[in-house]
Amino acid sequence: MTAMNDDFGLRDHVALITGAARRVGAEMARALHAAGANILIHYRSSAAAAIALADEFNRARGHSAAIFAAQLLDADAPDRLVAAALLEFGRLDILINNASSFYPTPMGQITRMQWDDLIGSNFRAPLFLSQAAAPSLRAQRGLIINMIDIHGFRPLRAHPVYSAAKAGLAMLTRSLARELGPEIRVNGIAPGPVLWPEDEMSEDLKQEIVGKTALKRHGTPQDIARTALFLAKDAPYITGQIISVDGGRSI
Repeated sequence: MTAMNDDFGLRDHVALITGAARRVGAEMARALHAAGANILIHYRSSAAAAIALADEFNRARGHSAAIFAAQLLDADAPDRLVAAALLEFGRLDILINNASSFYPTPMGQITRMQWDDLIGSNFRAPLFLSQAAAPSLRAQRGLIINMIDIHGFRPLRAHPVYSAAKAGLAMLTRSLARELGPEIRVNGIAPGPVLWPEDEMSEDLKQEIVGKTALKRHGTPQDIARTALFLAKDAPYITGQIISVDGGRSI
């Protein structure tokens, strides 16, 4: 993958990215690493992908990446993740709450387990990880980026729990910006159709979704990564904002 930024504007900064081993999380890690940041790659079960990504980074720049496995719904996971970043790199500048669960929960079929998982991964974990990271981020005048979703504002049919969790994360983003300022900036990114779900989706449905965007095309994980890099590197006076990266889908 071609480096997206090579001016090292984030030299010596440390970023903790949850769910960073694959997909959008990995592309954000690549963008920040190319700008000079050291990366703690969190993963839950994608060990091989996490190891490969860390090896990629460490070949490019020695001791610039480490991995850490955690189930974010565990009560002690936030403290352990922050401690791992500090132990490995000595500081923490950027937290990206990217890890997420996503699947349908049609009304009449919602279980308590689904509720706990979707609310836990999309809302509870970002809250408690932000709380655990706040002292370290405050010391560096750092940044939190929450990965939201356009469906936190426009509910997705058959996904009421997921949509509600992302809506909660959107309000949490704004609330944390007030609570943690002026030392810590807190912003969100709300992707549209940039990466299709891993389960099967028909081509007709994909085309229907793309047809509802103003740009009439889907985006890429790199579009999200560029936005994260902008917030980390070039947006010192932006906080409490949610940037929709959706090709105009939200309008």
